[in-house]
Amino acid sequence: MQQIFIELTLKAEQEEYISEGILWTPIEYFNNKIVCDLFESRKPPGIMCILDDICSQIHAQNEGADGQFLIELNKYMSQNEHYQSGAQCFIIKHYAGTVLYNIDGFCEKNRDTLYKDLITLMQQSNRQFFKQLFPEIVSSSGKKPTSFSSKIKNQANDLVDSLSKCAPHYVRCIKPNDTKRSLEWDEKRVLHQVEYLGLKENIRVRRAGFAYRRLFDKFLYRYSILTPKTWPSYRGNPREGVEIICQTVNMDLDQYQMGRTKIFIKNPESLFLLEEMRERKYDSYARVIQKAFKKFTARKRHAKLKEDACKLFLNKKERRRYSINRNFIGDYIGIEYHPALQALAGKKERIIFAATINKYDRRFKVSKIDFLITANKIVLIGREVEKKGLNKGKIIEVLKRQINFNDIDSIGLSPYQDNFIILNIHNSYTSLLETPLKTELINAINKRYYDKTDGRILPLNFNTSHQIILKKTRFGGGSRIVKFSKNDNGSSTQLFPKGKILFVYIGPGLSGNAKPTDERITMKGHYERNKISSLITHQTSSLSPQHVTTSNRVYPLINNNHTDINRNNGTTHLQNAICRYPEKPKPPLKPRLLPLVEALYSYEAQDTDELSFLVGDKFELVNKDSSGWWQGRMKNRTGLFPGNYVREL
Repeated sequence: MQQIFIELTLKAEQEEYISEGILWTPIEYFNNKIVCDLFESRKPPGIMCILDDICSQIHAQNEGADGQFLIELNKYMSQNEHYQSGAQCFIIKHYAGTVLYNIDGFCEKNRDTLYKDLITLMQQSNRQFFKQLFPEIVSSSGKKPTSFSSKIKNQANDLVDSLSKCAPHYVRCIKPNDTKRSLEWDEKRVLHQVEYLGLKENIRVRRAGFAYRRLFDKFLYRYSILTPKTWPSYRGNPREGVEIICQTVNMDLDQYQMGRTKIFIKNPESLFLLEEMRERKYDSYARVIQKAFKKFTARKRHAKLKEDACKLFLNKKERRRYSINRNFIGDYIGIEYHPALQALAGKKERIIFAATINKYDRRFKVSKIDFLITANKIVLIGREVEKKGLNKGKIIEVLKRQINFNDIDSIGLSPYQDNFIILNIHNSYTSLLETPLKTELINAINKRYYDKTDGRILPLNFNTSHQIILKKTRFGGGSRIVKFSKNDNGSSTQLFPKGKILFVYIGPGLSGNAKPTDERITMKGHYERNKISSLITHQTSSLSPQHVTTSNRVYPLINNNHTDINRNNGTTHLQNAICRYPEKPKPPLKPRLLPLVEALYSYEAQDTDELSFLVGDKFELVNKDSSGWWQGRMKNRTGLFPGNYVREL
C-alpha cells in the first residue's frame, strides 16, 4: 500500500512535472519497490517464494523446517542491503524503519490450510449453524490448497489492480495517544506515525512543487469571469486565455508556471485569491440581477397599487391634472427621524402612511397635523405649547385623535378635483381634512379597513354636500355643512365660510375615468423625462407654477418653438438664427432676490431632480406649485421638494 501511495503521489507528481516541462527542484524520496521485490519477487526468489518452496519440500514435517527456511534466506538474501540475518530471526529494513521477524512457526503457519474433505464434511452437517461457518465453494480439481503467503500476495495484487483503475484520495489519520483521551499528546508516538506513513516526503514534494494544477480548458471555464476579455465567452487559445486571467489578477510570475496542457500554481494563497475574486464577481452580478428584479417587482407592485387606488375614484371623482401620476412614497414626514411621533403612534406599530395635512376646526380655520396610518389604527398628532414642566413654552407633539378601522362609518368626498376628506366615525365627531395626497391616503385606509373588517369594502360617499359632526366641548356640539361647487372659470380651490356652511369652489379637472400612465416603461420615456426636467430647471423664470412638478409626476409637454419647421424654405428657426449676423450682447440682468425657506424636517431626494436637506437648512425658493411640490435652489443646485417640509422666512 505504501508503494502505491508513492507511485500515485510522489513519483507520479515528479513525472508529471517532467512531462509538462515545469522547472522545479527534484526531491529525493525512498522508493519502497525494492522492499516489495524482496518479499514477493520470483526471479530472484523472494521471501514468500522461498517459504512456499520449503513447505512443499518437507510436506507435513515441522521439525527443522524453520531452520531450513532461515538457511535458504541467508543463501539468497545475504547480498541485499535491506536484509539482515540473526539467530532464529531475520531483519528487514522497511521505509519506516527496521522490523525483526522471528522464524519460529513460520512454516507451520504458512501451511495452515483447511483440507477440502473437512470442508465438505461440515457442509453436509444437519446443523444449519455448522453449514454457515463453511460457505466456501469446494472445487472438484485435485490441485493442492494454496499456502497462506500465496493468499496474501494474491489479495494484495487484486487490491493494487483495483486501486490502479481509479484515482484514490488518501486520508492519513494520526493518533495522538493510545488511550483515546482528549488533550493528551504522545510526541514519540506521533513522530513514529509521521515517519511510518511517509508524510515527510510527501510534504517536501508538495512544498518543492505546486499545490494546484488544472487543464487550461477547465481553469479558463472556472475563472473566465474575472476578466472582461474572457467573459462571457472566449474563442481564442485556452493557454492565452489563462495567461490573460493571471495577468489581470496581478499574480506574481513566481507563483505559477504554464505547462504544455496545464497551469501549475505554487501556493494555496494564490488559489484562494482567485476563488475570492470569483466569489466577488458572482456576488456583484447577483446583486445586479437582484436589483433589476426588485426594481421590476416594485414597479409592478407600484403600478398595481396605483391601479387599485384609481378604481376607488373611477367615474366618481374628477382627477387632478398634476397629481394623477404621482408616485406613492408612503412616508412624507421621515418618521425615522422623529422618534416622538413613533412613540405617540406606538413603538411597535408599523407606519404605513405618514404626512402633514390640513385640519379644519368648527370655525373652518386651518391647522397642520401629522396624519399617521399604522397597521392597526389611524393617529392624528398635533402640536401645542407646553404650559408647565421642564418644557414650558416649547412646542410639543400631542396625540389629538386615535381611530380604529372598525369605527369608520364612511369617508366623504366631493365629485370634483378638490383635496378635502371627510372622516365620519361611528358614535363620534367628524374630522374635516385636506391633503393633495388623498388618493394614496384613502387607498392605504381601504387596504387596512379590508383586513380589519374581514373583507368589508370601505364606504366612500361622493356628494356635493356633507354634514360635519362637531366634537362636544364646553362650547357645545352641533354640526356644520360643507358644500362643493364647480367653478368653470377658476383653476384653484376657493373657500368661502358663511356661518355654519363652508362653500368650496373648485376648478375643472380631468374626467372621472382618467387613469395614471407609466412614464418609465422605456428608455426613451426616461430620456424624455430627463429632458423635460432639464428644461424646467433652466427655464424656471419663464414657466408658470403649474409647470413645476416633482420628478415623480408626469411632466406636461413643452412646445419648443425653436424646432418648428419653416414651411416656406424647409429650414428651422434655429438654423435661421445661426445664419444671421451676431448681434451685440445685451447687458447682464441683475440677479433677482428670491425668498428663503427653512427646513422643518429632513428630506432625502427620491430622484435626481429633487433636493435633499436636513432640519434647519436654509435655501432659496424658486417657485411654488399648487400640488404641494415646490422648486428651490441650494448650493447652485436646483431641484424639487415637498412644500410642507419647509416654512417661509
